[in-house]
Amino acid sequence: MYAVIKTGGKQYRVSAGDLLVVEKIEGEAGAKVRFEEVLLIGDEAGAVVGTPVVDGGVVEGTLIETRKGKKVKIFKKIRRQGYRRTNGHRQPESAIRITAINGAGKSAAWEGTVSLVTKAELDARARGLAPRGLAEAVEAPVAEEAPAPKKRAAPKKKAEAASEEA
Repeated sequence: MYAVIKTGGKQYRVSAGDLLVVEKIEGEAGAKVRFEEVLLIGDEAGAVVGTPVVDGGVVEGTLIETRKGKKVKIFKKIRRQGYRRTNGHRQPESAIRITAINGAGKSAAWEGTVSLVTKAELDARARGLAPRGLAEAVEAPVAEEAPAPKKRAAPKKKAEAASEEA
């Protein structure tokens, strides 16, 4: 079962259990979110299209995190005038796990558990770095490493060698 919802001026096709990244939604991590602007609810039997929204249609989710999105670079230039300006922007966004879809006599729920691990922590784990802010995180045992060998000195230039001999 799937639904088409509208939030932040955009439309998204979602199913129960999907991870959705939308425009910023106010709330703390773990808060319940309801999308009542459901435009369509469908399954393998067919679809119910709202006019403009489905009566009683609700999509529920859990807010995982609110973060900044990818950086967009803005570059302005006027040729032959020496004018160049570079600027950047990071749009705030929210990550949401869809937990239930209800409406039009149909319903679907996700039986999984919602993990509130942020994207920054997942990226840090992928790079092998220690997670920040997780009390229940278990650190991997650190193996004893042999000291790195010392680097040899760079060869001296002729001018330096001549000044040292004098």
